[in-house]
Amino acid sequence: MSATEKKGEYSVIYADNAATTPMSEVAINTMVKVMKENFGNPSSLYSIGQKAKEVLEEAREEVAALIGASPKEIYFTSGGSEADNQAIISAANLGIKSGKKHIVSTAFEHHAVLHTLEKLKKEGFEVTLLDVHENGLVAPEEVAAAIREDTCLVTIMYANNEIGTIQPIREIGKICREKKVLFHTDAVQAVGHLHIDVEAENIDMMSASAHKFHGPKGVGFLYVKKGIKLSNIIEGGAQERGKRAGTEDVAGIAAMAAALKDVVGKIDSNTDNLLKKRNRLIEGLKEIPHSALNGDSESRLPSNVNFCFEGIEGESLLLLLDDKGIQASSGSACTSGSLDPSHVLLAIGRVHDVAHGSLRLSISEDLSDQDIEYIIKSVKEVVEYLRGFSPVWRDLVNGKTQFIL
Repeated sequence: MSATEKKGEYSVIYADNAATTPMSEVAINTMVKVMKENFGNPSSLYSIGQKAKEVLEEAREEVAALIGASPKEIYFTSGGSEADNQAIISAANLGIKSGKKHIVSTAFEHHAVLHTLEKLKKEGFEVTLLDVHENGLVAPEEVAAAIREDTCLVTIMYANNEIGTIQPIREIGKICREKKVLFHTDAVQAVGHLHIDVEAENIDMMSASAHKFHGPKGVGFLYVKKGIKLSNIIEGGAQERGKRAGTEDVAGIAAMAAALKDVVGKIDSNTDNLLKKRNRLIEGLKEIPHSALNGDSESRLPSNVNFCFEGIEGESLLLLLDDKGIQASSGSACTSGSLDPSHVLLAIGRVHDVAHGSLRLSISEDLSDQDIEYIIKSVKEVVEYLRGFSPVWRDLVNGKTQFIL
């Protein structure tokens, strides 16, 4: 697995791992092996089906062990979005039964969460979206203050998908546990990159997606603490203990478990490696005048660097960086077709004009020190070039408008 590939006569530097990661060799090999040797339907009673079921349950045990759960608390899904939907809708349905129709979340959640909450608002639920501070962190005391007698769920992401800030999940979970309110976390960006123990961190439900930690796309899981009743969002057969219909992708699930085991075993060494590269990137990009790091400089994923550059458009920045062989993003891949500024950046207080000039670099341990220096050099060159013919920048320099950064 390499972060660089050949594009014509030069190397491509892949720096968008928050969008997706390349599959690891261990995941690919596992997937191919299971496809060839265990192609049976795990719901079938004959031997080929039962062998496939054994592979499925071994993967469930592996995934559970890696997050401190029991196998019966793991439900396989198509990815993080489905897992988010099922967790939130299940909590809402439980709330209806107990007369509780209030949910607490934040303004910078992934749209899989925010759009589900919007749907529930149309069904009579009240949703409190907590403000996110300029550093991109949620204050546990504000979560506590938002919880009411009729609160049925708190859903707050583990690590933000755009600015990489890591939330105080253990403290928030403890508050929810003490107040007897269900706590769900979208951990799509965190699983495989941070050490997670769902029991120690007071997590009731947690979503994950394999392609964020070098597994295949279209596979994920939902952790649900024993005793919480799930609602079905896909009806059909009795797969996943009757809570998620559809024949399981045994090869994909096995590959996901193999990928997760592989990355969890390397978290400490990868983190040490990534922190050096991340901090050098931040240091280098801070040298660009009128730029700003988005989110806390310490409590963030070791792979994430997110900057705003005043006086330019993020889309132009991305296209010109791509010409230089650097593949990055300006925010979530799920909304890359939108011309609107990132809702995450707006949530932390960036104004529209500044939020439009954002760049997210999510690096991997495979990037070399030379790659990092090339990224810094290239971003500096492209920002200077774009500002050279930007009327917005000209007005700022001439004093017609005031600098914000």
